[in-house]
Amino acid sequence: MSAPATLFTNGRIFQSGVKPGTNAGLDRPPTFAECMLVSGTEIQHVGSASDEAIITALAAGPDAVTVHDLQGKTLLPGFVDGHMHLMLLGQALNKLDLSKCKTLHDIQTLIREYAAANPDVPRILCRSYMHSMVPSGAKASDIDDLDPLDRPILIDSKDLHTTWANTAGIKDLGADSWPDVPGGIIERDSNGKLTGIFSEAANITYVWPYLASVATMEERTAAIKSAVLAYHEAGYTGLIDMAMDEGSWEALQALLAADGSIPMRIAAYWLVKPLKTEKETVAQVERAIELAAKYNAATAPDCRIVGIKVICDGIIDACTAGLTEPYSHNEHLEVPLWTYEQLEPVVRRADEAGLQIALHAIGDATITMVVDTLSKYANPERRPRVEHLELSNERDALRLGQNRITASIQPVHADPAILGAWPKLIGEHRCKRAFAYREFADHGAPLALGSDAPTAPHSPFGNAYVATTRRSYRELDTETTVNPHFALGVCESFAAGTEGAAYSVFDDHRIGVLQKGYKADFVIVDMEWKKEKLKDTKMKETWYNGAKVWSA
Repeated sequence: MSAPATLFTNGRIFQSGVKPGTNAGLDRPPTFAECMLVSGTEIQHVGSASDEAIITALAAGPDAVTVHDLQGKTLLPGFVDGHMHLMLLGQALNKLDLSKCKTLHDIQTLIREYAAANPDVPRILCRSYMHSMVPSGAKASDIDDLDPLDRPILIDSKDLHTTWANTAGIKDLGADSWPDVPGGIIERDSNGKLTGIFSEAANITYVWPYLASVATMEERTAAIKSAVLAYHEAGYTGLIDMAMDEGSWEALQALLAADGSIPMRIAAYWLVKPLKTEKETVAQVERAIELAAKYNAATAPDCRIVGIKVICDGIIDACTAGLTEPYSHNEHLEVPLWTYEQLEPVVRRADEAGLQIALHAIGDATITMVVDTLSKYANPERRPRVEHLELSNERDALRLGQNRITASIQPVHADPAILGAWPKLIGEHRCKRAFAYREFADHGAPLALGSDAPTAPHSPFGNAYVATTRRSYRELDTETTVNPHFALGVCESFAAGTEGAAYSVFDDHRIGVLQKGYKADFVIVDMEWKKEKLKDTKMKETWYNGAKVWSA
């Protein structure tokens, strides 16, 4: 006997009113259905209590249909995080969080207390320091005397672009023997001694693989499980991993082999790093092509390789983003991590093989370079995308729409609480161009909302709150706004965080919206449909594939 269907009734069932890949606009109101009927893993009907399908279902009796009274709550599609880092999130959940620190003294105090309370851990792993916390520059000596056991201390920056190590950490990494890598920063003092700072390509090439290598397979699969559970609690049923590598992919496959399935729709972009020769660099694309041929929408729709990811510049806080004007405080004009000449063969090879392409670009000069490259070499039908887009010019905002390039944005990075250094670094005049989401949408660029977890809070409601109010989700009492004229609408934000993210990886035929024939992935919440109230939303239940996977 088959399991009974479930009828969700007496609630508000969200309908964006737009097709995936299009934007709802600033003021478009949502529409809400009254009932939703789920059978097995799929949605059978969405509509009103008077619809024939609902009447027929109820007439079949309680053995055939279980009624779930929503009591006026809102039912939304399961969120799809358009940009995150699955393994790094799972690992970060067990790292010491420094995000509340303001100064170097705060950091030192927290690490000293943690070291004393955790004498058995082999390494002290921390996360979420910001460059503004250590304005004179972080050094190994700053954190050398915090642990009586002299264990390695390794600290991720909030943006994940930098690792800060103590002297024991430098030794643990074996960093003294590391040669320089293209686009990487291995910081040294005037005597050539390592300072303990490893940034950009050096961090990705050396530190990330090292940390993966010292983690057991059991630890890696446990990290993935922890991340999935945290995402269910937040309201996600899908995610797009934006830096997949061998260690993470191996752990995913091991978990699938052990458990049979992972209750999360996972689409992954393979990370391509700048290597010394074009042949070496393009070989990474060939690996992505090989994996995508085996793990794709037809063979592995819920854990697949969809394309490649290239980190083309750094970040503004570390003064590594590619800008057209020098940084205001030091008149430096940083060299981009990738040049147009390096990027071209990578994009061309990926596109001709049918892979999707995601290019990280934060500074205006880098954004122009990647839009130039995608416009020339990426087929718009493959839904190419640019990640972050934090400081763009008007022309490139227009070209995103003209070339159907997805604007993959993370509103939580526009939080005023973390932008205090920007006026000094780039000047007030350039700050006025920051996070120009309204332009992207109005010019027709498909929007995909993500969190960039673990670099930022991963609540989809916090993300929507910042997107619509341009106020802080980290510090709710502050009234500062960041360019409110670039805000998104409420309906628009929710659509971009569900069907928009699904559209970006060709999953819009089965997830991201609530309609007949789609997967029964959804969340039930207590919320008010007002932008100022989004921060107060309460998660109640998360359903994946027609089954409840989390409940408050």
